[in-house]
Amino acid sequence: MSGNLTSLLVAAVGVVGTLGAAVLTQTRADRLKRLELEHAAAQRAEDREHAEMLRQAEEVRARQQENLSSRRSCYVSVNTAARQYMTALRNHLHAVRRESEMEASSERLEACRAAHRASYAEAQMIVPFAVLESLRVANAGLNAAYGKLKRVERQDAEPGESLQEVQDSIPGLWECLSEMRWQMRRDLGIDPEPDGEE
Repeated sequence: MSGNLTSLLVAAVGVVGTLGAAVLTQTRADRLKRLELEHAAAQRAEDREHAEMLRQAEEVRARQQENLSSRRSCYVSVNTAARQYMTALRNHLHAVRRESEMEASSERLEACRAAHRASYAEAQMIVPFAVLESLRVANAGLNAAYGKLKRVERQDAEPGESLQEVQDSIPGLWECLSEMRWQMRRDLGIDPEPDGEE
């Protein structure tokens, strides 16, 4: 019986070994599959996170581009309006001196002043402080010259105010406009140094 028992034991061990190997193989296959699924899930999560970061970066870049475009448009508008206001102011000064075509000159000056005021108001909402400060200085200078010129024209000048004083302020006003323009160009990344033009 010992030979039969031994054969039976060998057969049982063989069957258990075969079944154990199958179970072990299946367990390892399941474990490998689970690891693959976990890795795939982690990869998808990482891909989603990366895609979200790219989307957010693109949104930031788009907002920055839109902001830059808005500032550029505003700068063109305020620079044009300030130069036209300055030119109309100077032309009206000459008209008052000549005492001719004053009504047409005054109407042009008022239209340019209104356009400048509108573009300045827009700029107050969107430009950085350094640019806004140079705009404020230019605006104050233009409006001060305007006030003096109108008071002289109405013969209601304060002591010391004259057409010559307004004329003498013009180079300083051009310098204010030049500084304003340089600040705008610098903000747009165009010029590192003042341009010194009129």
